[in-house]
Amino acid sequence: MKSKVYTLTGDKGTTSLVGGQRVAKDDIRVEAYGTVDELNAHIGQVVNAIKGTMPEVENLLFKVQNKLFNVGAYLATEQTDDQAPVYGLQDDDVKAIEAMIDALDAQLPPMRGFILPGGSNASVLCDVCRTVTRRAERRVVTLAQEKPLNPLAQRYLNRLSDFFFILARHCNVTSGVEEVLWDRNI
Repeated sequence: MKSKVYTLTGDKGTTSLVGGQRVAKDDIRVEAYGTVDELNAHIGQVVNAIKGTMPEVENLLFKVQNKLFNVGAYLATEQTDDQAPVYGLQDDDVKAIEAMIDALDAQLPPMRGFILPGGSNASVLCDVCRTVTRRAERRVVTLAQEKPLNPLAQRYLNRLSDFFFILARHCNVTSGVEEVLWDRNI
């Protein structure tokens, strides 16, 4: 028998963490893993926008989406030790993002100033991912001030926001869209 999607248990503003503990839906832990989930949905838009044009980036983003599910599950679980491992997430995952940043950045012209978000559709979607990643990171930082958390989750998100910045630039450059620089005098 198929289970129902709705349970009615959250109708009063609470939800269950992994392990069954009930917390308010605006609890910082729920905010953290909820923002990671939102990021994952936006990444799906990026994958759709670049489909078939950058297979190595698509492959990395597929892995990132899976890793973010692991991060979300980790954040939804009460930890007793800040060294408890984030299942499925390793230092090598951060290094893989760094390697892709370096490979993409090597194909880009030097930055001449602050770049405004915009340009190609794929670039705009990357900028949205970058900002949502930063928000997820802020939520994780706040959670880590209150509860034990492995710093790898925060480091992974930090590197991921850098990746989306470079990918946004790369999408514009490869699409022939000129980057627009911030002009503080406008």
